[in-house]
Amino acid sequence: MRKTNYFHLLMIIPATVVLLLTLFYPIVNTIIISFFDKKLFYPSFSTFVGLSNYKEILSNEEFWSAFKITIYFTIVSVFLEFVIGLFTAILLNQNFKLRGFLRTLVILPWAIPTVVNGVLWQWIFDSNYGSLNGLLYQLGLIHNYVNWLGKPFMALNMVIIADVWKNCWFFTIVLLGALQTIPKNYYDAAKVDGAGFWNRLFNVTLPLLRPAIVVSLVLRTSEAFKVFDIIYIMTKGGPANGTQVLSYYVYHTSFEAMQLGKGAALSTIIAIIILLIALVYIKSLMREEVEINA
Repeated sequence: MRKTNYFHLLMIIPATVVLLLTLFYPIVNTIIISFFDKKLFYPSFSTFVGLSNYKEILSNEEFWSAFKITIYFTIVSVFLEFVIGLFTAILLNQNFKLRGFLRTLVILPWAIPTVVNGVLWQWIFDSNYGSLNGLLYQLGLIHNYVNWLGKPFMALNMVIIADVWKNCWFFTIVLLGALQTIPKNYYDAAKVDGAGFWNRLFNVTLPLLRPAIVVSLVLRTSEAFKVFDIIYIMTKGGPANGTQVLSYYVYHTSFEAMQLGKGAALSTIIAIIILLIALVYIKSLMREEVEINA
């Protein structure tokens, strides 16, 4: 038995080493760098400053502006993605013709690389030759072409639209799989009791989907909170820092301002916030399970 246990340990050593090198080492190294005044041009010269980087960041108005923008982006995009994904999953769970084709079709936007998605929507929102302006102008809904990415708040919402179009299908895929595990007799019993669509949704579907909902919300919230690539492609944090989320602020601090120490401190703060968000989701799920079992 001991030899078998040792053999099992030996088998997981390669994966453990790879995990330590690719995950834990960068995390630990980033935390260490956050306590130093380190510049990109002179990485070998650094001065230990303790918590000064954190204090300076937390007292910086630009950080809190980026934080508010990130919170708005995360809440709005994840909410819209969840709602669209939920109702699309419910629709695709019904029996109708071409259901299999449509189930395959919804995977395509989600499978598109984020960079490609960003370029696509940048062209759509282009103020001179974008297809959105062309469509609205032809329909007579606008009389002049609109610069969709020219105003801070409008640009932020346009980026949210691009993000929702790509990622709402993640919720569709996850929730559709969970819907197929719900026995149909639950819905039949609810219909016999006179429950309508909304009653069945809130009293049967959502309670039984709770584990899948929590898992998908944790994954998408953490991804949305550290969004970078679509911001970089579409707006580069502009105009007037109106779309500068925390991850782009980290990029600006680390590679444009060349302050690696502050950038590492920012990355650590973001990681802590994401961890807290995940813990809140998981704790709420565990509380619900305890109440149900009680």
